[in-house]
Amino acid sequence: MDISIHASFLPHDGPEAALVFYRDVLGFEVRGDAGHAGMRWLTVGPPGRPETSIVLHPAIADPGLTDEERRTIVEMMAKGTFAMVLLATDDIDAAFDLLAARGADVVQEPTDQPYGVRDCAFRDPAGNLIRLQERS
Repeated sequence: MDISIHASFLPHDGPEAALVFYRDVLGFEVRGDAGHAGMRWLTVGPPGRPETSIVLHPAIADPGLTDEERRTIVEMMAKGTFAMVLLATDDIDAAFDLLAARGADVVQEPTDQPYGVRDCAFRDPAGNLIRLQERS
């Protein structure tokens, strides 16, 4: 059986800010931009890797959510505890320098972790944690 990850979902609280971060800061290509009922879903991914995407969706678009659940989601996003994605690169230090120079919100500079990886972290405009790990 051959199973792969096609897309992961991250919430956004502003499609334009999300687009600037994922396209202009991370350098991802925009693969889709769909709107419905005043909301937007953006599909982005790394150039040259069409098999893997991130769908940026309106955080509170699910009609089954209660007002309390929506408030909780917004609060967790503001703290950076609602969603996270782990990305990888061959040169963590060069990638960190480039992303920081492009204005990414730095959470952690490149660090050798006790569990054997070197990584750093940023937040996207919605507060999602973006960890970037060096490939070994």
